[in-house]
Amino acid sequence: MPSLPDITTLSGLPEEEQTKVFDLLFEPSTAIHTLLLPSLSAASFKSYDEFIAHSQKIFKALAADPSRKKELHSIIGSHPRLGAKKVESAQSAAEQAQLQATGDASQLAALNSEYELSFPGLRYVVFVNGRGRPEIMEDMRIRIARGDIALEELAAVHAMCDIARDRASKLLATSS
Repeated sequence: MPSLPDITTLSGLPEEEQTKVFDLLFEPSTAIHTLLLPSLSAASFKSYDEFIAHSQKIFKALAADPSRKKELHSIIGSHPRLGAKKVESAQSAAEQAQLQATGDASQLAALNSEYELSFPGLRYVVFVNGRGRPEIMEDMRIRIARGDIALEELAAVHAMCDIARDRASKLLATSS
């Protein structure tokens, strides 16, 4: 099982170790590495929650900058589609297990397609947190109907950080 280093050592670790932490908390993404690495040199954190809040501010600033939408969408797109058969990250696979276990996968695939047509460049990201497929699909329908890409970008950033907090909590619990 992967583990996280002591948070107080994060800024002093080699870049390769820092990016491994990013990959565990968020998803493997060169865009996340490029965005977060420079911010670590002058930073120190007392908790993973503090580091994730720091990251969230950086992601939100990216969302607020119209000239950096492609970079933001690349970061959001690092998360796997809900219900995807091939999921790179072990954490994502475990988090989505409940969605895989029930119902018709074609409905979820159709909603993913509809979402991505409604919000070009984005991928639906949500903190599943034990919710079942019907509840998640209803959330997708509501967000598609809302039709606001700026709100979707922020919702994805919040979900990514909620997922990261949950992952940090679980990884820290298994390493103690």
